[in-house]
Amino acid sequence: MSASSFTRREFIGATGLGMAAPFILDSHLWAQERQGQGPNNRINLGFIGVGMMGRGHLGGFLGNRSTQVVAVCDVHRVRRDDAVERVHRAYAAERKAGTYRGCAAYNDFRELLARRDIDAVVIATPDHWHAIPAILACRARKDVYCEKPLSLTIFEGRAMVRAARDNNVIFQTGSQQRTEFGGRFRRAVEYVRSGRIGRLRTIRIGVGAPPRPCTLPDEATPEGIDWEMWNGPSPVRAFHRDLCPIGIHNHFPAFRAYREYAGGYLADMGAHHFDIAQWALDMDNSGPVEIHPPAQGETGLRFVYANGVEMFHGGPTDCRFEGTEGRIDVSRGAISSMPAAILQQPLGERDFHLPAAPANHRQNWLDCIRSRRTPVADVEIGARTASICQLANIGYQLRQMLRWDPVREQFVDNTEANRLRYRENRWPWNRM
Repeated sequence: MSASSFTRREFIGATGLGMAAPFILDSHLWAQERQGQGPNNRINLGFIGVGMMGRGHLGGFLGNRSTQVVAVCDVHRVRRDDAVERVHRAYAAERKAGTYRGCAAYNDFRELLARRDIDAVVIATPDHWHAIPAILACRARKDVYCEKPLSLTIFEGRAMVRAARDNNVIFQTGSQQRTEFGGRFRRAVEYVRSGRIGRLRTIRIGVGAPPRPCTLPDEATPEGIDWEMWNGPSPVRAFHRDLCPIGIHNHFPAFRAYREYAGGYLADMGAHHFDIAQWALDMDNSGPVEIHPPAQGETGLRFVYANGVEMFHGGPTDCRFEGTEGRIDVSRGAISSMPAAILQQPLGERDFHLPAAPANHRQNWLDCIRSRRTPVADVEIGARTASICQLANIGYQLRQMLRWDPVREQFVDNTEANRLRYRENRWPWNRM
């Protein structure tokens, strides 16, 4: 069975959607708004999830005169109310009107998606809540910016790509390293693909550990948090503040460590750094063909690509590219080469150059909403990068060598591994 030929039953099980999506914009209104011809000539945004990353994106878009934040959604009342007040203060100050009350608040993202005046949504929920809102947003024909890692499972990622393509949605994955951080990652990719380190042989990605089952003790759910909705499609368990911090400025949430909600810290920064590796390999639409996990331990897993390049989980730096004539190390704060002369010599006209893109990842998405061009971290790219993390996690879980078909997106002759490409979500999110 190929990834492009799921049966309806398999597709439903893979996507974990809880209902049909009735939220379809009128085609005439949709066309007007997509061309920037709405009432205020701005792109009207809704936010789904206003935790740490959502708050950061909210601040960025509030400072952009081409957008208008009209609604926010979060199951955490304190965060939700705070986000609304931030929007009101920002627009009141911008208009010098003294007050502004034009931003609505929702506990359930489906109510936000039902609004006809919202052109696009920013999804910054915990990882287990990426796929369902994104797919329903696509069906409502709203453009999507979704944080990384794009999906919790391989099947979810493919379902998100399908939903975006079927509805002509501009879908940006939050892989900010493709544009930001001084262009260091872009520069590394250009030098590697230009052959400046010779033939690429090995990539080493230094990121965290795979996920583990959640064994946190039960706590009473604080007032103002809809824990049932936060847990959503994941197995039933009691509240714990490590999963959903109580306040706005609390510690970094630990949900990423647990298999029920995320792909571990391997998939946290791995969704950034494996993305750069895929980019340097010109594999945005593909992936490795073998996965070799270590017998024990939380690092050391090895991917093998069809061209012979090997990529290791674990290394002395964030991203290291080793070739026959040298190496390049790159992180968010630095880029270096060995020998140093590799990066000292500028690329020429005949070398490989990436297409131009604005340094601001959010602006790239907005530009593409206007032009209907493909963004730099399109949904297909996000799904493929997420699948690298998921393949690694499956390898660590099974502790056996796996062969992978990146075209059909399935393991070769391994029923147990293929079952781990999806999970059965909890009712009512497990049916159409």
